[in-house]
Amino acid sequence: MSKKFVLAGGSGFLGNALADDLTERGHEVVILTRGKSRTDRSIRYVQWDGATPGDWTHEMDGCHAVVNFTGKSVNCLYTSKNKDEIIRSRLDSVRVLTDAILSCEHPPAVFVQAGSLAIFGDTEQECDENAPHGTGFSVNVCERWEEAFFARELPQTRKVLLRIGFALGKHGGALEPLAKLASLGLGGTVGSGSQYISWLHVDDLNEMFRFVIENEQVSGILNATGPNPVTNREFMKTLRNVLGKGWAPPTPAPFVMLGAYLVMRTDPSLALTGRNCVPTKLLSHGFSFGYTNLEEALRDLLVPQRVND
Repeated sequence: MSKKFVLAGGSGFLGNALADDLTERGHEVVILTRGKSRTDRSIRYVQWDGATPGDWTHEMDGCHAVVNFTGKSVNCLYTSKNKDEIIRSRLDSVRVLTDAILSCEHPPAVFVQAGSLAIFGDTEQECDENAPHGTGFSVNVCERWEEAFFARELPQTRKVLLRIGFALGKHGGALEPLAKLASLGLGGTVGSGSQYISWLHVDDLNEMFRFVIENEQVSGILNATGPNPVTNREFMKTLRNVLGKGWAPPTPAPFVMLGAYLVMRTDPSLALTGRNCVPTKLLSHGFSFGYTNLEEALRDLLVPQRVND
């Protein structure tokens, strides 16, 4: 049975992946975007500004689920202006989407918020959903974000927040630049290499979205990541192996910081910090992963599949 899904801010890597997955299953998908309204590959794009009500609110009435991906990318320099936009974009979208749902005659059954594991800070200790939060700007953003999402009750709409890990997929996301570096012989350990990467295959992430949307027993906050996080050292070694590359020189922290600020124009903490997170609640609800081995996941995404004659 076809259902309607509204993906707010869904024109990025994760939103596009979920939109493609849902349309392939015969569902109707509407993406709320800051770009122009249009239709592309049966997906309708409807313009909004992420902060104020408009004609887009009519798309909410009668839809099955709303998934919010909205938020300025954290892949930037943490200037005062960028910090303000990172926070404001998240809080504004939560507020206006909540307002829209409350105004619906037929509100969606579930409201899913795409959150972040960054709330745990920089830690090598295993973190389930009940682990203590870290400190710093990124943690503060996540705390305010989650507080805003759960602040107001939606009487007819279940709320789920997924703290999403390092999603591996084709055609975008963080894997693409890492794979490019490794293919050039530059995919060595970053910084100390002991920082953890809580990874998951994008197919499993899409399955998680569908799982929490359709499973009425699931609500609240869940870690949306794979069950087997690895260190940066392990990740880069496995990536090089999959791409048929041998040893690559490491990049010490000072060089990472210099390159981040001067070349990549982003905050070096994105590469030098990590967290060791596990999806305890998803597993307790019976969620089953398609990819639990990093090498298998990377081979699926990066190695061309042979077609049998």
